[in-house]
Amino acid sequence: MTKTDRKIVISNKKIILVDNVETFYEKIVTPFGNSAKVDSNRKYVGRRAYVIILKR
Repeated sequence: MTKTDRKIVISNKKIILVDNVETFYEKIVTPFGNSAKVDSNRKYVGRRAYVIILKR
């Protein structure tokens, strides 16, 4: 795959994501004024990220 190739497959309640992934982690969404945020490591500032919201 090249850097522009992406593949996201959602089937049978499973997610498959293929895209030059460096790391993957889960965080809790926290309140931030009238909005919300997800904290990330400072080394990822300016990088593209995937945020996946799951049903409870």
